[in-house]
Amino acid sequence: MFYIDTSVIVAYYYPESLSEKAEAFLMAHLHPAISTLTEVEMFSALSRKIREGGLSRKDAASIIAKFLSHVDGHFYTHLFVEPHHYRLARDWIGLFHTNLKTLDALHLAIAHVEGLTFVTADQGLAESAEVLALDVVMLKK
Repeated sequence: MFYIDTSVIVAYYYPESLSEKAEAFLMAHLHPAISTLTEVEMFSALSRKIREGGLSRKDAASIIAKFLSHVDGHFYTHLFVEPHHYRLARDWIGLFHTNLKTLDALHLAIAHVEGLTFVTADQGLAESAEVLALDVVMLKK
């Protein structure tokens, strides 16, 4: 089973160069996993696109409605961020041999603890996952 990073989720719902690959991957795998953290990051990404002028509020509302209907309709396996995920993320960051940021470390910790392959479009995050010897699939644009 796969844990889908926000970079892939955004590409699935918002048209960009990775969108076709994101859609193909998500359609090929039943109930890919996301977390409550993914939801927050999805809203943040859309908010940024609005601020930068690349997305209207109306279109963002449509994207959010579709995303939430998928979450509520169990298109995704929904995982919650737990204290042990935070501890593992903290420990990995504390190794000081990756460029992991806080939220990226949490995504990787969730995937690892739950025994899932991590899927991302973020090259730096994929490299950090590899340094930590995690299973990772990198979707390239």
